[in-house]
Amino acid sequence: MAKFQYRMQSILNIKLKMEEQAKMQFAQAQARLNEEEAKLQNLIDRKDCYQAELKDVLQTKLELLKIEELQNAVIRMEEFIVIQKREVDKAAATLEKERKKLTEVMMERKSHEKLKENAFEQFLQELNSAEGKEVDELTSYTYGQKNKN
Repeated sequence: MAKFQYRMQSILNIKLKMEEQAKMQFAQAQARLNEEEAKLQNLIDRKDCYQAELKDVLQTKLELLKIEELQNAVIRMEEFIVIQKREVDKAAATLEKERKKLTEVMMERKSHEKLKENAFEQFLQELNSAEGKEVDELTSYTYGQKNKN
């Protein structure tokens, strides 16, 4: 029996490797986005802490130096938050780019797998056709032998 060999298997293998690489890059981009979002949340929490402390200081005795220090800390945290939001946006854009790349690579791989399936179906049809011819020839030969006798 003949063995099926897909003539573009090497290309399919390359597409599979490219897909794995794209998945890795996507996972790295997702991890970076998560990290940047965690940093942003940390900054927001620190700002909230400074604001709460400022509120407490304002309600108790007036310590002007402490009030000014906390106000400056809140302002710095707001600046850091704006900067960190930009970093989160960059990471989200990178993640989206990697998602599109991964989707494209997956579609290419799937199209090559479909081509392989089609080639295998054609191989099976050719194999069945060849078997049918052999059976017909054998039947004709057997019938011819009986008629000679």
